[in-house]
Amino acid sequence: MLTIPQRSFGNTGLTVSALGLGGGEIGGNDLSDTEAETFLNTAVDEGITLIDTARAYGRSEERIGSAFGKLSHRRNEIVLSTKVGYGIPGHQDWTSSCITAGVEEALRLLRTDHIDIVHLHSCPKETLQPQGGFQHGEVIEALLRCVEAGKVRVAAYSGENDALDEAVASGKFGSIQCSVNFCDQRGLDGAVKRAHEKGFGVIAKRPAANAPWRFSEQPRGHYCEQYWLRWKAMNIDTPGISWHELALRFAAFAPGVHSAIVGTNSIEHLRQNIALVNNGPLPGDLIGNLRSSFQQHDKGWVGLV
Repeated sequence: MLTIPQRSFGNTGLTVSALGLGGGEIGGNDLSDTEAETFLNTAVDEGITLIDTARAYGRSEERIGSAFGKLSHRRNEIVLSTKVGYGIPGHQDWTSSCITAGVEEALRLLRTDHIDIVHLHSCPKETLQPQGGFQHGEVIEALLRCVEAGKVRVAAYSGENDALDEAVASGKFGSIQCSVNFCDQRGLDGAVKRAHEKGFGVIAKRPAANAPWRFSEQPRGHYCEQYWLRWKAMNIDTPGISWHELALRFAAFAPGVHSAIVGTNSIEHLRQNIALVNNGPLPGDLIGNLRSSFQQHDKGWVGLV
């Protein structure tokens, strides 16, 4: 069995696998509950130690809790990450009470007494600022109170662009999650670099750039469309390396990134991803080409939420 590199998660005291599991695809109906439990336990058996989910990911939190909540030794083998801020009946989104109730609901669904990383999930910059309205800034303080109570280990922010910059600059968080891939590189010289310098943990989402190479023609209206346009404009030569391998290795070994999370519900695909990441960093000249091509063609290529 391949061994996934394990990394210290900034100054948080946590350790995470270089390849993490995005829990979105286990929240739907593609798998039965039994199949989801088998998949999750296999992922940990294969060396995945970071599992990332969210309130918005269907039954993902519930299934993760079912798989690991009854196995205390297994819970201690993993770092659980989720996201809050919305969708709690009886609470207005992006208020203090919604954050507190969201953490409590996540604890219940995940069947744990603490969550390692909890992100505020893509709220706008203004919501993070301590002025401008009754709810502004209070969501951070509510999350920090959950940290003080021992219910959350690391307060985090997941998002892009100005809001991500605000989160890093605020000094309130210990971790961020943002898009990092060869089509989405602005953060590497901006928020990711500054977060790394401050000792944050950094999780890269969308490391495969939504796999634009799947489409022979522009996928109009598809969530992958913007990445497809960037991919075509960059026109990179990849001698002997598949696009999927190039994407995973670029993101997983990007400076400042501790873990790149890939969503899947297939054991076969998971094992393929692990094998690709275990090939290590891309050759330096290829990384240089990817970096320079992005910078050359970057015309408003902001981070995609």
